[in-house]
Amino acid sequence: MTDVAETKHDRIARRQVDKFEARRTQLATDALHTLAELGYARTSLRDIAQNSTFSLGVMHYYFADKRDLVTQAVRQYEAVCVTRYDEVVARATGADQLRDEFVEMFFDTLAEDAALHRLWYDLRNQSLFDESFRADVLEIDGHREAMVWRVVSRYAELRGAQVVSAPGPAYTLLDGIFHRALLHHLTGRSEDVATLRTELPNVMDYLVDGPQ
Repeated sequence: MTDVAETKHDRIARRQVDKFEARRTQLATDALHTLAELGYARTSLRDIAQNSTFSLGVMHYYFADKRDLVTQAVRQYEAVCVTRYDEVVARATGADQLRDEFVEMFFDTLAEDAALHRLWYDLRNQSLFDESFRADVLEIDGHREAMVWRVVSRYAELRGAQVVSAPGPAYTLLDGIFHRALLHHLTGRSEDVATLRTELPNVMDYLVDGPQ
């Protein structure tokens, strides 16, 4: 009877944890667009509550503070982004297909989700000044780096080539292009964005060495 009772207790505890995490996920998703529109510094939990169906008290119950909510929201969005690129890698049967679909995804998400990407860079910049952000930012950045490495490695494999860069520099190069393209997009400099889009395939080729 004791073992059965403990098993039931464990199941109930797990369900409670699952419900708590599910609600955190829902709240963070609802908060994303407010955060993306106003940025980290100009957004309070009260602002987020006013733009959602949840009260400020509920926000405080599920999140320790604004930092907790922001990092949760960014984590969720970045997980979706990584999945999109992994799907490109999974369905590619040739190097040209992978490169072209990666470039298309790269610039499409930049335009469609510009405010959300801006929020990520805002959070990353905050971590330079606020130590409490750094562990989360480094973890998210690590996921992004691993995603880029999967793309570049698979591209090299499909070309029968080798990657000429380590994961960190490869990610830094592509992330730098994305950041610059995002800035030009937000500034309305469409011609500069188009130039970067034209050059990105060449950058992909620069990262690998082998048969075309």
